[in-house]
Amino acid sequence: MKVTDTLVQCLENEGVEYIFGIPGKETLDLIDSLSNSKQIQFVNVRHEQGAAFMADVYGRLTNKVGVCLSTLGPGATNLLTGISSAKLDHSPVVALTGQAALGRQHKESHQYMDIIKMVEPATKWRV
Repeated sequence: MKVTDTLVQCLENEGVEYIFGIPGKETLDLIDSLSNSKQIQFVNVRHEQGAAFMADVYGRLTNKVGVCLSTLGPGATNLLTGISSAKLDHSPVVALTGQAALGRQHKESHQYMDIIKMVEPATKWRV
């Protein structure tokens, strides 16, 4: 069993029905695990910001957790406006992002960003 299978199982246990997002290299295992879920439907969107707003609105309308997914680096920064809005609206939103390997941390890669630190002021909790 892969870690992403366990993550999908945890999301199913929490009643997640939809994940709005854009697949990327770092999230392909998760997308593969989601394809085996009978409960969670992945909704491919055109922009990460749209995914975050969709998760926000879904959470507000249903009182269920809205989940959004992005790729790493710039993809994760595109979630920021939507998840900031969700925090201000007290919407139940979980944002998942890809991340570059730690070996790329100090290599001036435009794909590596400290996502945890970046979203700190816009989220209630982050790991």
